[in-house]
Amino acid sequence: MSKSKNAQRLLRKPRIRKKISGTEVRPRLVVFRSNQHLYAQLVDDVNGVTLAASSTQALNKDGETLKANRDSAAKVGKDIAAKAKEKKIDTVVFDRSGYIYHGKVKALADGAREAGLKF
Repeated sequence: MSKSKNAQRLLRKPRIRKKISGTEVRPRLVVFRSNQHLYAQLVDDVNGVTLAASSTQALNKDGETLKANRDSAAKVGKDIAAKAKEKKIDTVVFDRSGYIYHGKVKALADGAREAGLKF
């Protein structure tokens, strides 16, 4: 019996996490995808603190409705990069959380790069 897509992702996730870690100077940019929304966080693993967060859900409060698509992913990427710049963070470690680097995850990363974050 084959495992679900999410079960396979959860098997990949620890393999990625053991190789990368975020610090206060260079936090980890974590991506999470649900069926309805996209979420991104900047995490300092040394102190166990979330430095900044953005999502399609948070950006929805500005009036426009964002779904979990590539255009929205790019907006979330730009928003998280702007929040990082406010905290004087310009380099991050990208954590794709076991998702394939394609589509929405890639769009979020490209949006963050466009807004000035370095990976």
